Amino acid sequence: MTTALITGSTAGIGAAFARRLAAQGHNLVLVARDTKRLGEQATELHDRHGIEAEVLAADLSTDEGITAVERRLGDRTHPVDLLVNNAGFGNKGRYLEVSMADELTMLKVHVEAVLRLTSAATGSMRSRGRGGVVNVASVAAFVPRGTYGASKAWVVQFTQGAARDLSGSGVRLMALCPGFVRTEFHQRAGMGTDNIPNWMWLDADKLVAAALDDLARGKTVSIPDPRYKALMGLVKLTPRGLLGGVSSRTGRKYGPQ
Repeated sequence: MTTALITGSTAGIGAAFARRLAAQGHNLVLVARDTKRLGEQATELHDRHGIEAEVLAADLSTDEGITAVERRLGDRTHPVDLLVNNAGFGNKGRYLEVSMADELTMLKVHVEAVLRLTSAATGSMRSRGRGGVVNVASVAAFVPRGTYGASKAWVVQFTQGAARDLSGSGVRLMALCPGFVRTEFHQRAGMGTDNIPNWMWLDADKLVAAALDDLARGKTVSIPDPRYKALMGLVKLTPRGLLGGVSSRTGRKYGPQ
């Protein structure tokens, strides 16, 4: 039986990955900050699907938290076959309205943690000749959107480059780029969502099912919804200056994930 490690597993897209993978018979390593919620999630998934659900409380905005997850990923006696780097958050406010401390914390979680955990996972996966990594980015990666969009653009570029370098090793890497998903993401960031049209909202469980299908097909970037595929096609044709203006009025305030 294979094992998947999911960061940010207790809510939103991470919880949807946990439900889907448990239903498919994968054992899980659930990573988040809230020990109580982790325990409740592990018990529920074990009781419902009969899988083993290990919990690892770790704050990926700290070196200690990242190191703890690195150690688990490097454990060759209990190998991880699939890593889902999902942990992330948004900051409410435009550039210079958000404190430097909060901006740096975002880069720690979205960039440094993704780099270190992907490296820890793929090192042992490559030696076994199999494995997969899903790095959760965002469609915000494709438009000018301050630190959030820039960090997610890094995730996409890094994942594509690493996938190319590991081609033929048996290890698959994919950047997942969702749009607006009905999760706790916006509430936690104190962001309003009243101005987001209903048609732009995605269901987390359907999104994860499509993402795992894309990973199995060997895609390195997944935009798992026809609506957002069409929107991103339009983005490619839109002048960057115009995109920046639209983003400053809407995207930074309502960052998708």
